[in-house]
Amino acid sequence: MTQPHAMRNIDFATVHDLRELIEYSEGQVISRSIVQMPNITVTLFAFAQGEGLSAHTAHGDALVQVLDGIAIITINGVEHTVQAGQSIVMPAGEPHALRAEQPFQMLLTVVTP
Repeated sequence: MTQPHAMRNIDFATVHDLRELIEYSEGQVISRSIVQMPNITVTLFAFAQGEGLSAHTAHGDALVQVLDGIAIITINGVEHTVQAGQSIVMPAGEPHALRAEQPFQMLLTVVTP
């Protein structure tokens, strides 16, 4: 009997470069959901330069893993510059925003208790 899979929109048993699974599009933010469950979501994002997300809060802790480019992530009014190879956690319930200084890709994992 086959077990149901929690992941979608990604080939199994295949080596991936996550940066190649999502493309930039001028003037847009593109997303690709990998996991969508009640307590965890995993999503790939590609932001065109200058695009972003306005300040908001989330119910879970959000781990940003930067795959490409540079972004300014503001958490509770404090700006953090993050670039490829770096990560930052945006704590649940705290306002945060994001702006792509360059075309920017991230893997976002949100874990809700």
